[in-house]
This record gives sequence, structure tokens and C-alpha cells, in this order.
Amino acid sequence: MRVVIFGATGMVGQGVLRECLLDTRVTEVLSIGRRATGQRHAKLRDVVVPDLFDLIGVDVSGLQACFFCLGVSSAGMSEAAYRRVTYDLAVSVAGTLAAVNPSMTFVYVSGAGTDSTERGRTMWARVKGAAENAVLALPFRGYAMRPAFIQPRHGITSRTSWYRLIYMAVRPLAPLMLRLPRFATSTDRLGQAMIQLALHGSPKRVLESTDINALAAAYAAAA
Repeated sequence: MRVVIFGATGMVGQGVLRECLLDTRVTEVLSIGRRATGQRHAKLRDVVVPDLFDLIGVDVSGLQACFFCLGVSSAGMSEAAYRRVTYDLAVSVAGTLAAVNPSMTFVYVSGAGTDSTERGRTMWARVKGAAENAVLALPFRGYAMRPAFIQPRHGITSRTSWYRLIYMAVRPLAPLMLRLPRFATSTDRLGQAMIQLALHGSPKRVLESTDINALAAAYAAAA
């Protein structure tokens, strides 16, 4: 299986990349981003592009799955600016890939509390909901993942400083939180769940933390 990851340098993307590189069924990993991953692996190919809205010249044909892990905090951002990064970019990338690989699996990382009605009071939830709806309407196997708390594992860290402070503060509680599948998952479970989706699909197209952990458990059971 050939996969592409957007956002492989972020916390979620690092976890997904790690699991893809470990899984022998994933034969090639294309990372597309504004910076290289900094990793070296026989099946990893880094493609650095200055503008992710412009993928002209990047060969995205023959891909079986896309794991879209790009995301930013909405703190301090206007709705227009947040929508540009969260909605416009996701829809642009998804539309480009759908035109070339209509049978591929596309997994969009959203978040718990996302508002699929697009009419709620919370700005980030409305925008995420709009992005989910647009991606799921495209002609491929689209899924939206809505993780709640994500525990970074295997040395992975967030690039956002205040996220890192939160993770440090709750680290002693992490083992307990991971026993509550409704409220928490981890970077490795997310990656495993995405691979499981790409290989076997799911009857649910919007997946909460409980669903993500169940997919990861099915992945581990089949390993």
C-alpha cells in the first residue's frame, strides 16, 4: 500500500508516520509538507513544497491512502484565517487527490466536539465541521477522525509550546486516561487505526475516540 501523509512533522503526523514505517504492508510513504521530516527510511520520500495549495509538479498518482494530519490551534486566530488553514487547505488537497485517485482512502484528522451542523457558537468546531462535510462529500472513501485527548508516545512531542506544557502536566495520569477509550487515545493508536481504515474500511465515516481505539485494537489483534 502506498500512502501520503500531510503534516508528518506535527505530533499526530509523527505518530502516523512511525506506524506506517513499521508496517510491512505499507510499501511507500510520501510525506508532503512545508518542511522535511528529517527522517531517513528506505520507503520514505520527503517532498517539500512552499505552498500546499499548489501541488502542481508533485506526482500523487497511484496512492491508496492519504492521512491528512495538518492542523493548527484556533487560539488568537480570526475565523477567516483559521478557515483558510483548516477548511480551504484540506478541501484543496482532498480535491486534488480525489481527481487522481478516486478509489483511495482519505482520513481527515478532526477533533472531539466538532460541529457537523456548521451552525454552532464555537468557531473552530464550525470550521472543522465544514471541512469534514466537504471531505466526506468527495468521490473517494473519506473518513473523519475526532480524537479527544491524544497521548504522545515513543518520544514524539508537540511543536506547540503550550500543548507540551499540558502533556507534561497530565503525564502521570496518562496510563489511567488511556484506559478510558471514550476520552483518550495515543499517537500510535491513531496511526494504527488509520492503517486499519485504509486496509479494511469502516461502516462509520465519522470516528470518535472509542472508534479509533477499537480500530487500533483490531489492528493489534491481526498483527
